[in-house]
Amino acid sequence: MTVRILHISDLHAGRRESPETLAALHELAAELRPELVLATGDLAHRGRRAQLERARELLAGVGAPVLAVPGNHDLPYTVPARFTRPFREWERVFGTTEPVYSSERLVVAGLSSARPWRQQGGALTEGALARAASLLGAASPGALRVVALHHHLAAPPWRPRRKRPLRRRDRVLRLLAEAGAELVVGGHVHQAAVAARREFEALEQERGGSLVLATAPGLGRPRPTRAGEACGLNVYEAGPDTLEVTTFAWQAGAFREVGRRTFPRG
Repeated sequence: MTVRILHISDLHAGRRESPETLAALHELAAELRPELVLATGDLAHRGRRAQLERARELLAGVGAPVLAVPGNHDLPYTVPARFTRPFREWERVFGTTEPVYSSERLVVAGLSSARPWRQQGGALTEGALARAASLLGAASPGALRVVALHHHLAAPPWRPRRKRPLRRRDRVLRLLAEAGAELVVGGHVHQAAVAARREFEALEQERGGSLVLATAPGLGRPRPTRAGEACGLNVYEAGPDTLEVTTFAWQAGAFREVGRRTFPRG
């Protein structure tokens, strides 16, 4: 049986909201009927409670369970709150910063990569990685094992330097692979990217399926005049033997499929 996930990122609620785009998102979700919606951070534009509450309202309209993790824009932009209580408003609205989802077909570990002292970069704690590994290890046989965070592990090479990837991402990728992750998803860069680990690392001693890294384009466009930023989302479909990644981009007033790749599962 196929499991389907809808992945959106970077809503930036509170800044240049597009009713047309949001309506199209809800229509697409109603058509696809995903088991889960992943929202990988920057749901608010300046980390204010009203913006986070608006993001929660928009996500609730999708009509499926939502797993949301914070991004750098979801932290307060005021001092000292950014450093003394960086996740207080997030936790009031969305609950934990490291949510989990588990069913017979799907297990997702949400990780918080946003850090108060890293406005654009991100990092993960050893404890978070250990908790993710434990969750993935307990997954039912055949369940798709997913990790969701804001900061990307793989991204288009033309993004500016300020959009930094996850700190120590080589080590993080190795640890997640050892834990059995099949799909690691993020956002942050407002562009789509999809790559399998075997495409950029030699793994002569390892067998099995792919570990896929997928970055979703941003759903919001807080700076519409900035070049090189797409508006769109990803959809993941996993059967017993394959994982399919489809990217939709906003074109001519609708979300249209612009790319599709299929990878083997282990």
